[in-house]
Amino acid sequence: MTTVDTTYGIAAAESCGPPSGSLADLLERVLDKGIVIAGDIKIDLLDIELLTIRLRLFIASVDTAKKAGIDWWETDPALSSRAARDALAEENAQLRARLEALEESVAETPEAVGE
Repeated sequence: MTTVDTTYGIAAAESCGPPSGSLADLLERVLDKGIVIAGDIKIDLLDIELLTIRLRLFIASVDTAKKAGIDWWETDPALSSRAARDALAEENAQLRARLEALEESVAETPEAVGE
């Protein structure tokens, strides 16, 4: 009786395939480097353009996005409490300036106050 050595065939098949990695490794690589997905959706009816949607998706970590110059979440009042405070402070300053201008214009016209 003869024995067949099958370990050689299995080892050769494993070494010839693509390098295997876990999903976590792939996700880490994508977040570290970043990935851009772009596409356009266009709806036409009888050669009349009704709707065009341009999609741009950038998937990356926060650090990678900042390196790319993307930091909108820091200035959006809906996403950042600091940005919300800054927006309220700016609105408050504008309203105070308008109020001061109105008070000055009323003070300069005494006939309007005397009536």
